Amino acid sequence: MNLSVKVYEKLLEVPEGKITTYGDLAKAVGVKKGQRVIGTIMKKNPFPVIIPCHRVVKFNGEIGDYVYGKKIKSNMLSREGIKISNGKILDFDEKKYYF
Repeated sequence: MNLSVKVYEKLLEVPEGKITTYGDLAKAVGVKKGQRVIGTIMKKNPFPVIIPCHRVVKFNGEIGDYVYGKKIKSNMLSREGIKISNGKILDFDEKKYYF
């Protein structure tokens, strides 16, 4: 199985209303210091709504980029109950999903 498929399958575990970080997702699939690799894989996500790459954020709680733009990502996260202020997740530790 290639890395992209492993990442997408692992990301499907993150439930609505939760987020994970690029680094945590990398560790969950066995890639150390793989944040950039995860970001590249997220950019190439063939099914961005089905495979919820909008739930992957930066380690510091910033929402990060999204194929359809940060505003769309913010809106999607907000609809799932994630509170955001000035581009950062509020209650970051409570909303974080741990693999």
